[in-house]
Amino acid sequence: MQLTVNLGYEQIVTLIRQLPANQIEKIKTEFTQDYIKAKAQTEISEFQQFLLSGPVMSNKQYHNFKENRKQFNEWRIQ
Repeated sequence: MQLTVNLGYEQIVTLIRQLPANQIEKIKTEFTQDYIKAKAQTEISEFQQFLLSGPVMSNKQYHNFKENRKQFNEWRIQ
């Protein structure tokens, strides 16, 4: 049987503060900086996921965009 609990950050901090000092120290050693960095690198934020799922220009569209920008720059300078 599996139990899932949905706790907010503040609730977790409150629960940790209620633990004895030796158990808090055990938690600190489990979550080393290496573990935190590795976890952060593998997770993709919602914004990053949004950007990755966005539209992408084809090579032809990019070429047209560059040509249009070049023409607008020439028109703006004259």
